[in-house]
Amino acid sequence: MNPPITDWRGLRVWLVGASSGIGEATASALHARGAQVLVSARKAEALHAFVAAHPPRHGVAAQAWPLDVTDADAVARAAREILTQGPLDAVIYCAGHYREMRANDMDLDELQRHLDINYTGALRVLHAVLPAMTARGCGHISLISSVAGFRGLPKSLAYGPTKAALTHLGETLYLDLHPLGLGVSVVHPGFVQTPLTARNGFTMPALITPPQAAAAMIVGWARGAFDIHYPKRFTRWMKLLRLLPYRAYFPAVRRFTGL
Repeated sequence: MNPPITDWRGLRVWLVGASSGIGEATASALHARGAQVLVSARKAEALHAFVAAHPPRHGVAAQAWPLDVTDADAVARAAREILTQGPLDAVIYCAGHYREMRANDMDLDELQRHLDINYTGALRVLHAVLPAMTARGCGHISLISSVAGFRGLPKSLAYGPTKAALTHLGETLYLDLHPLGLGVSVVHPGFVQTPLTARNGFTMPALITPPQAAAAMIVGWARGAFDIHYPKRFTRWMKLLRLLPYRAYFPAVRRFTGL
């Protein structure tokens, strides 16, 4: 469905949300494959530590671009300065925020924070980079969504809807950008061992590490996949649940989660 990316040598890749977890692991894996990785997140110290730990390979150096995705001016400024150095071959949106929430404990500020980081932040990045990428007629956009966006889940009142929106966004982007020569993929991880999931107070099935997640994504991009999901021993079940009618789905989720 997309032009396969099998050789990352010399490609310029902007990873937004790369100070920890999946974003950091993916940046590290792509750097090892010869890409020039430009890492962004709010935590400047973590980004500079990443650059220090990943010295130049074949004359290609990683770069730290601290920014807050909720700040539209900061995103636009960073994108503008990055693009003055040269075109971007891939933009990977990994920024995310997560807190358990149910309807009987609704926090509007927290709901809006999820929206601002998980979804609107992606819009800000896309608005900043797409004109240059479409003018060039090549490149790849990848959005890190979640299986939590497939259907409604308990304790996911704040997180799930933002990931559902991100998946829908990716589908629409594909329809618009594929004819223009750009690749688009949406990534649907299951449970990955990150600072965000460390807050969960329950046993997470099929839990994997960030390097395992990064490896699965690299395989998906090499296949030219649109929907990259992992680990498949878990995500395939989630996809099956998505097919159930509501009369069967709601009781199944209650039995599975106990909620």
